[in-house]
Amino acid sequence: MEITVRPISHGLGAAVTGVDLTKTLDDAQIASIRKAWLDHVVLVFPGQSLKPEELIRFGRIFGDLDDHRALPFYRHPEWPEIFLITNRQIGGKSSTTKDTGRSWHSDHSFTTHPSMITMLHCQEIPPAGGTTLFTNMYKAYETLSPGLKSILDNLEAVHSLGYHMSWSKYFRNRDPAQMEKMKTLSPPVAQPVVRVHPETNRKALYVSEAQTSNFVGMTPDESQGLLNFLFKHSVQPEFTYRHNWTVNDLVMWDNRCSMHLAPADYSHDQPRHMHRVTVLGKPCGRFLNEEELALSAN
Repeated sequence: MEITVRPISHGLGAAVTGVDLTKTLDDAQIASIRKAWLDHVVLVFPGQSLKPEELIRFGRIFGDLDDHRALPFYRHPEWPEIFLITNRQIGGKSSTTKDTGRSWHSDHSFTTHPSMITMLHCQEIPPAGGTTLFTNMYKAYETLSPGLKSILDNLEAVHSLGYHMSWSKYFRNRDPAQMEKMKTLSPPVAQPVVRVHPETNRKALYVSEAQTSNFVGMTPDESQGLLNFLFKHSVQPEFTYRHNWTVNDLVMWDNRCSMHLAPADYSHDQPRHMHRVTVLGKPCGRFLNEEELALSAN
């Protein structure tokens, strides 16, 4: 059967059919999937009943996988390459990942090795809601004015997991010791405000409301006006796609040129259980020096 790629929104995204990801793929199939991913940013593979080892095998086609040592509390107990995003109880306690992704972000931008690809495989989903939104950061950049582009091209911004924890209500009830360890493992970093994609050579905006606190060399107060404009501009409806999950959907996306959001559009009385695999990216960004850290804290 021939692979078929069908665009599913104006902003980004395509559905891929005619392939069984439980099987070993040949070179032509891999090339078709990779081209579709680069062209459409987000790919949806419906009806893929994948065991953990099959999901991991597919992920490894694209590169080395994260073993989630920076966030070790949420790993699958048998497969460290799989990160559990679930509202199931674990060990009789409420899952700490049940509200993961409630703000727009790009995975692991708060590290110097941001994720290249994220793959999410749906195990259980509520009868209504539990959706995921994606936005095209190529288009977010390309629709800016030439004058603003010229300014942003030369800026860096501070990305910080600690910043996200400081304001997001979804961190309030988590184990304080875990939170401190996570902040220690992931200190603030400086990332380019505009990333040049290493494979397409297109420019993409690279800031997010979840993790970007300020521009390097400016205080948060000085940065806030422009950042708020960029956050709002980046998620206009014409740039976005909203995925309504079905069990056994596999969705993969390019974190270098997109953001995503998991809205609170369902009740935790209904199960939502996902297996996530992350393909490591190449180094991007740098750690802040003491002066930059001090300015970011103002």
